Amino acid sequence: METNFSVSRRNMHTCSFNRSRLLAFLLVAGVTLVIYYLLPNTLPDSTRSLGPLQTISMASANQLTVTVNVTVQKSSNLIDVFYRETLPPQKSGESQQPSLEVLLLHGQAFDSKTWESLGTLSLLAEKGYRAVAVDLPGHGSTPLLDIDKVEKDRADFLLAFLNAVGLQTPVIVSPSMSGHFSIPFLMFHAQRLKGFVPIAPTGTNLYNADQYQKIQTPTLIVFGELDTNLGVRSLQNLKHLPHHSVFKIPTARHACYLDEPHLFHKTLLDFLTKF
Repeated sequence: METNFSVSRRNMHTCSFNRSRLLAFLLVAGVTLVIYYLLPNTLPDSTRSLGPLQTISMASANQLTVTVNVTVQKSSNLIDVFYRETLPPQKSGESQQPSLEVLLLHGQAFDSKTWESLGTLSLLAEKGYRAVAVDLPGHGSTPLLDIDKVEKDRADFLLAFLNAVGLQTPVIVSPSMSGHFSIPFLMFHAQRLKGFVPIAPTGTNLYNADQYQKIQTPTLIVFGELDTNLGVRSLQNLKHLPHHSVFKIPTARHACYLDEPHLFHKTLLDFLTKF
């Protein structure tokens, strides 16, 4: 009797164990199916695809890395222009309206990544600004643009880019080589600029004193103390702008914003607070 009873209990335990395993399997399978079908619809909007020619890099909560199509005047070709963007952080779950727009250009050996690495994009967003750093044609992730080597064409490229990304009247920060884009833009489309921050830019010698004196855009001229070449030469032309101030960064070279980023950022922010 004891043996039969003992065997009977063992069989009951085995059956109960098998039922438990079956229930556990069904539970796991059900949860997996729910996650598979429902998770894509519950992800935050910021992690979803923005559609053709637009991709997101979630480097930070408020930073987007995007490409857009830009059509430049005098050319029927489309070009995919790569840019990085930061926006003011959300407050109380709601997006904060930017108080100012800032467009960051770059020098010959650099691209938009420079402003990300330097912390400029994040800093401007923290201050409540919309900051956009673009890869100019032939640099970074933007292919070379087949346009005439005429300053007006480069100005039109910037105008097309502003229109494509919805920048209305930004402050343009323009170091070195990017002067070939920003200086003609200043001459032909000054009404689209709220402010201008040239950092030893190229191309200033293509315009005369009378042309500069007609521009009413507030300008902060920045250059490094050790930049005795382009820094000094560009200053001689830009000082004809009627509404300008000058800041020479001590012991800094041509790329003065890289040598003294803290001092550069402080000077830039002081200028931006005037708008």
